Amino acid sequence: MAASTGPKQQEPETEEGKKNPVLENIQQLGQTNTLSGESNIFCLTIIGQVEGHIVLPPQNKTTKYEHLIPQLVAAEQNPKIEGVMIILNTVGGDVEAGLAIAEMVATLSKPTIALVLGGGHSIGVPIAVSANYSIIAETATMTIHPIRLNGLIIGVPQTFEYLDKMQERVVRFVTKHSNVTEDKFKELMFKTGELTRDIGTTVIGVDAVKYGLIDQVGGIGDAIRELNKRIDAKKASPNGGLVQ
Repeated sequence: MAASTGPKQQEPETEEGKKNPVLENIQQLGQTNTLSGESNIFCLTIIGQVEGHIVLPPQNKTTKYEHLIPQLVAAEQNPKIEGVMIILNTVGGDVEAGLAIAEMVATLSKPTIALVLGGGHSIGVPIAVSANYSIIAETATMTIHPIRLNGLIIGVPQTFEYLDKMQERVVRFVTKHSNVTEDKFKELMFKTGELTRDIGTTVIGVDAVKYGLIDQVGGIGDAIRELNKRIDAKKASPNGGLVQ
């Protein structure tokens, strides 16, 4: 048996073996640290499907609401963050999770801007209108349709009454935080013939502004300019109140 020549030397860690915190943040939360310095704007991205109380299959691209809520709380508490920008490209998802995110955004004390890129469908609509000011890309779309249930349900009148009450929550929230009327929103929601095998309406960028759902057609530059303008207005305000 060969004698030991001493303690085994540890191999130097290669660059590939080191963890990249920025890459890990992107993979896990869809967030990245600022490249240089600190920004006064917090960017929250909502992409894919909003995942609520039920874990979706691994092949689905999802945004988990339990990841977003702590980030919004941290942005509200951080004195260095002066404004929040929400970027949406979502197909919708869990209604209660989406409303929870929308309520969090709507009750932030700091200026907020929502930017719809690609799509802000279904429960993405309340999230989009929850910000102080909303912008939609010219080619982006928003699908408005009634709330639906999937999976096993109890076929009793109470189930459908609960569904109707939840739908009213969505309607009230959207009409309260945008310029669309309740009658117009329900007309878009229950329209037949436009969506194949479904009830509802797909609204394109310019039409979303025309109906009063979204405030402006634009892009990322417009969103940052508007947010900076509202941040400056809040600083200049005597009471530091929100600029609606």
